[in-house]
Amino acid sequence: MPATELGRVLLALARQAIAHHLGLAPQPVIGDDPRLAERGAAFVTLRLDGQLRGCIGSMRRSRALGEDVVANAVAAASRDPRFPPLTTDEFDAVHIEVSLLSEPDFIEFSDEAELLRQLRPHEDGLILFAGCRSATFLPQVWGQLPEPRDFLAALKHKAGLAPERPVDGLMAARYTVQKWEEAAQEAS
Repeated sequence: MPATELGRVLLALARQAIAHHLGLAPQPVIGDDPRLAERGAAFVTLRLDGQLRGCIGSMRRSRALGEDVVANAVAAASRDPRFPPLTTDEFDAVHIEVSLLSEPDFIEFSDEAELLRQLRPHEDGLILFAGCRSATFLPQVWGQLPEPRDFLAALKHKAGLAPERPVDGLMAARYTVQKWEEAAQEAS
């Protein structure tokens, strides 16, 4: 299945899963395409009127890609702690994006300057690990935080760390994404 076709399938699965969760449609059928049965890690991002409305995903490839997208779509619509659950009134206007993550690669660094030099703005998603805490930003976040220092400081904050905290003792991994989003007319 070409990447563009895979994107269309994943977007349709995400929309169907949310519609089913809201009682508006039957349960989604994942289908028999082998790529949907392979283990995959995906994030589903929802936007309403151009503003973030939910974003939930998986960092590890722990289940079949089709199942991962269905579960994360429902979670983005109903369990993102930053937002109330999506309503049936909002459903037709919500814009869906699916990001398929590559396998993360750990980054070797001795200090913050070295970590910052290795980041590839607008290409890398970043996971920051601090003991039991971790946080990630998808590559799309570079659009709001284009400076690597600001990107890293905001990611530290998201992980519950002080933005000025040195990176000593932290671990970081980068990944890339294949991203698909609904065209404006598809979301309405």
